[in-house]
Amino acid sequence: MTPSLDTLLRTAHVVSLPLVTRFRGVDLREAVLWEGPEGWTEFSPFLEYEDAEAAVWLAAAIDFGWASTPSPRRATVPVNATVPAVAPEEVAAVLARFDGCRTAKVKVAERGQRLADDVARVRAVRAAMGPEGRVRIDANGGWNLDEAERALHALAEFDLEYVEQPCASVDELADLRARAADWDIPIAADESVRKASDPLAVARAGAADLLVVKAQPLGGVARAASIVAEAGLPAVVSSALDTSIGLSMGVALAAALPELPYDCGLGTASLLAADVTTRPLRPRGGVLPVERIEPDAALLRRHAATPERRRWWLARVERCAALL
Repeated sequence: MTPSLDTLLRTAHVVSLPLVTRFRGVDLREAVLWEGPEGWTEFSPFLEYEDAEAAVWLAAAIDFGWASTPSPRRATVPVNATVPAVAPEEVAAVLARFDGCRTAKVKVAERGQRLADDVARVRAVRAAMGPEGRVRIDANGGWNLDEAERALHALAEFDLEYVEQPCASVDELADLRARAADWDIPIAADESVRKASDPLAVARAGAADLLVVKAQPLGGVARAASIVAEAGLPAVVSSALDTSIGLSMGVALAAALPELPYDCGLGTASLLAADVTTRPLRPRGGVLPVERIEPDAALLRRHAATPERRRWWLARVERCAALL
């Protein structure tokens, strides 16, 4: 069953949630929430995305709210901590928000920062995690090929689990994977999967050792799971800084995959200073439960977006729905 546009516009809850730390250049995270027959669901593409890309996120929201999800294979999902591009002295406070997580993903290649900033941040994370902790980095495609090679050379001493999307293009990833073979640092593809017209191209090109998959940008739980199956590569399920409702979609994806060899990037509710539920989907003992999330009516009212932002989001929903 597919909801009508009238239903989507009439029943939408548009929320604006403050972040603990500035992330991706924003201090507030906005989202549209609905209650469908299968439960609550979320539409929250980043503001800069064009309608054609954002429409895929709307398809995912409709799928999660109005269609059944694949049966879970596990009751909990292990997750990593996420460290934004903060100063080294702020690392410990960030990690403290991720209870029991033994893996940390560290943002690097932040615009306006230098490689020395990345090295200092990763060093602080490694010191906090200890030798048994796992440390991965995410450049969001921010380096060219030579910059990425220099960065991996500088960061290799910290025993990286893998590097996520070090370069923007599939060709660059393939070249870097060849150059970095001696360092034994796996290459993970994120944007080359979720923002690509062909999400399987990176796997066919041999440009990555593993995939980072996100339910919303890939059109929903079932479609994302099918991409993982077709790619034939290990997968890490991650989030897009969703509310706990959006995170529950990612958890449903992680729970449905036959294998889950890596901790998932689904603990990002810990980066929100507020949420829409009194039971936010934050890690406890390093895991998240596999469950649907119900928002709290008072919190929906408290964090409702301004009338202007509500109109902006509903217009976006209408444009994206026309593309489905």
